[in-house]
Amino acid sequence: MENFRKVRSEEAPVGSGDEEGGPGSGPFADLAPGAVHMRVKEGSKIRNLLAFATASMAQPATRAIVFSGCGRATTKTVTCAEILRRRLAGLHQVTRLRYQSVRELWQSLPPEPTPGQKPGEPAASLSVLKNVPSLAILLSKDALDPRQPGYQPPNPHPGPSSQPTAPTSKRSLGEPAAGESSAKRSQPEPGAAEEEQTA
Repeated sequence: MENFRKVRSEEAPVGSGDEEGGPGSGPFADLAPGAVHMRVKEGSKIRNLLAFATASMAQPATRAIVFSGCGRATTKTVTCAEILRRRLAGLHQVTRLRYQSVRELWQSLPPEPTPGQKPGEPAASLSVLKNVPSLAILLSKDALDPRQPGYQPPNPHPGPSSQPTAPTSKRSLGEPAAGESSAKRSQPEPGAAEEEQTA
């Protein structure tokens, strides 16, 4: 594929018959109509996704949110869901893992001009269908069935971190840290090493 470049990548249509993005689509078919669906892409910014998700979940009408991503965006999907669970207490979680078909369109790079070649020849294209892992995480304010696969109960200890951290003291760059002595290490002078070798 060294002579080709990727032009675009798109999700292949699912043959389930449901409209893409409708309330019955995806791995969570029984979602309420007011649920927010966050599609996480490889280039999405986490702070932008979380700002929108936090504002959406702050509204009383919004009872659930779904983060979904495929391929290289799966780690970012997990990160968004975990951060939101720590920010908002009492969210129930269900995780679904599946495979999704992605169609990539590749186009050949223009060859080096050779004598006698016509300049207007069209570039060859190549279509590749790949199955990539896809992850969907449902976070709900309402209780979910704990017997379904992938269920996680709400965090018992909400907050930014579950581990208490030791207090840190602010110090300037020139001051020693607590427990360090203020005495400087004695460094031998450059000429002293030469005298020891000759002696």
